[in-house]
Amino acid sequence: MKHFSHLILGTGQATSTLLGKLIPTKESIGVVEAAKVGGSCVNYGCTPTKTLVASAKAFHQAKRGDFYGFSADNLRLDYDQVRARMNHIRQSSSNGLASWMNNTLNVELIAGTARFTGKKQVEVNGQMYTADHIYINVGTRPVAPPIPGLEDITWLDSARLLDLERVPEHLIIIGGGYIGIEFAQVFGRFGAKISILQRGEQLLHREDADVAQSITAFLEEEGIAVHCNASIKKISENKGIKAVEVEIEGKTEVFKGNEVLVATGRTPNSDTLNLENSGIVTNDHGYIAVDQYCATNVDGIYAVGDVNGHGGFTHTAVNDAEIVLDRLFGGDRTLKGRTTIYGLFTDPPLGRVGMTEKEALEKGKKVMKATRPMSKISRAKEMGETNGFAKLLVDAETDLIIGASILGPGGDEIINMFAAIMHSNIPCRHYRKVVLVHPTVSELMPWVLDDIREVMEGIEG
Repeated sequence: MKHFSHLILGTGQATSTLLGKLIPTKESIGVVEAAKVGGSCVNYGCTPTKTLVASAKAFHQAKRGDFYGFSADNLRLDYDQVRARMNHIRQSSSNGLASWMNNTLNVELIAGTARFTGKKQVEVNGQMYTADHIYINVGTRPVAPPIPGLEDITWLDSARLLDLERVPEHLIIIGGGYIGIEFAQVFGRFGAKISILQRGEQLLHREDADVAQSITAFLEEEGIAVHCNASIKKISENKGIKAVEVEIEGKTEVFKGNEVLVATGRTPNSDTLNLENSGIVTNDHGYIAVDQYCATNVDGIYAVGDVNGHGGFTHTAVNDAEIVLDRLFGGDRTLKGRTTIYGLFTDPPLGRVGMTEKEALEKGKKVMKATRPMSKISRAKEMGETNGFAKLLVDAETDLIIGASILGPGGDEIINMFAAIMHSNIPCRHYRKVVLVHPTVSELMPWVLDDIREVMEGIEG
């Protein structure tokens, strides 16, 4: 049996943050990884997908040469080169993290699946390990709904889609969330016919209707077929062609394509850990229960990243690690002090922070709203990227910004400004006085507030 001061299970992005502070202590650290070093973000998520997003945007923009005043004759996609670039970047990131751990004297990288055999005892490949502090960072994995016939066909999840060596002729995407939408636009721009089948009445069910409608509009402008209120009845496959039978508003339709992507959600990997031997508590969905410091109910054991159900993003996983480190070394960060922020990396991207309009009204807040379409922002027009709009929500009683949705060029970057404003409790009227660089999209954000008006029960007053 081997003992460590610190034992980390999983190598997602929270692990790098933990190691950055733990390594200088010179205390012994064990890190266990069951698959590829770097976790989902590096291998299957942010790194490879945003590489594809960049390639797809460049290809799409080149095809708009006539709009910008140049010719792009004989434009051709080299998907082998696109994949080579993607694989080089993600492999370099994974290998770099592994090399860092393998070349650090007080860190031992252990390949294998960790399973608890006692309260603070873990077994990997027959070897037993104990630790003063254990950090569970095993993430989540794609999960498929119980669709009749799905188990009998070859279907794709978000990881297997990246392994395709050719662009599909027709990609049917089940699920209209962030993963499905990003892949829809990427592969649509690469030349695939795309059909999105969404069970709910709109794409991105957590977003306000105006945001979802705007995203649907620009996807459809690019030739992507969006079908909402679609109930999947069964799936079959014959000679490589998948047939998806769907009921849409009382009518049955059959969609046929050579590939099906199932992007309907994820489930925590806590079920791989034999947690029943540790006494660690999970909720009804399998996420590990934690307090505001990411601590489990077992003293000295923490759960960080997607497996604790508090975020599901790389940036929230990193912040989880910072919260734990503050608990260990002094600091005041907690889960309760975190404002929700994230991005959808379509083109144009969506950046969102704080409450949606719907959430704010449901909480009984007196909401003031200001919007401005990108078509009225000079820099967006100059770039020829006028899809989308900016929406700011202000609490009328406190004058504080409580939410923002920036759908347009740079939205994924601009939203960080609003996260800082909200974290710092800067009143709306003070933000309006800020002078920002011209010509940019972000310079118009304070000016958006000139159009502010009250919202009552979802209807502008």
